[in-house]
Amino acid sequence: MQVYGLIGDPVGHSVSPPMHEAAYEQLDIDARYVTFEPSEQSLGMALDGASALGIRGLNVTIPFKESVLPFVDADPLAERIGAVNTIDFSGEPTGHNTDAAGVTRAFDHHGVSLSGTAVIVGAGGAGRAAAFALADEGMTVHIANRTVSRAGSLAEDVPSATAHGLDDLDSLLSDADVLVNATSVGMESDETPVPKSALHSDLAVLDAVYKPLETRLLRDADAVGATTIDGAWMLLFQGVEAFELWTGREAPVETMNSALRAAL
Repeated sequence: MQVYGLIGDPVGHSVSPPMHEAAYEQLDIDARYVTFEPSEQSLGMALDGASALGIRGLNVTIPFKESVLPFVDADPLAERIGAVNTIDFSGEPTGHNTDAAGVTRAFDHHGVSLSGTAVIVGAGGAGRAAAFALADEGMTVHIANRTVSRAGSLAEDVPSATAHGLDDLDSLLSDADVLVNATSVGMESDETPVPKSALHSDLAVLDAVYKPLETRLLRDADAVGATTIDGAWMLLFQGVEAFELWTGREAPVETMNSALRAAL
């Protein structure tokens, strides 16, 4: 039996196990997806143990996405983003960041062309993945964050990106093509980081928040005729990318999507 899994702390809330195991069942792969909660101090030993036990791959979540870097050979994208969310143990442990693909594949699935200008709200882990992903597609990227200095630090790493405060959102969004909310604002609360007045029908809006699926930002965007993409799509496609990396098989996307949404 092949074993894959997730390391983080906490991981009890994760919906990755049913999503991945639905794919194994659909493709008749003899595998299980399990969760692990090592301590920060034992992270290196945990990864050594995973390798020794023949675990095929691990997803990585908070708080270990950055702290695993010294223990893996990070690919160029993960190195640039400064975070790993997927480890492949097929040879020497290699670190990847599939969150970036989660962003681009979510937009692609909804028929959104990634050209023009993107505005990203938030400069944390999700914001970094989104910024690099969209810049690599050739988009002009504007990063808006409550703390402008943090947006500035990210903008320095991303080619041609600019940094702004949240007060700039009205002007930034006036001619933007894509908006990504990469903050936790709206998670299990009726809040939005973006004023409704800044939204317009030519926008495609991806909200990384997936609890609830229909956030206030997405309701506001839908009301003005914008294309809306809930956070479960980003979660799905980062998992799809990891599955395909580990198995070399084309992922059964619809099966994984149904299992994911049933678990939320």
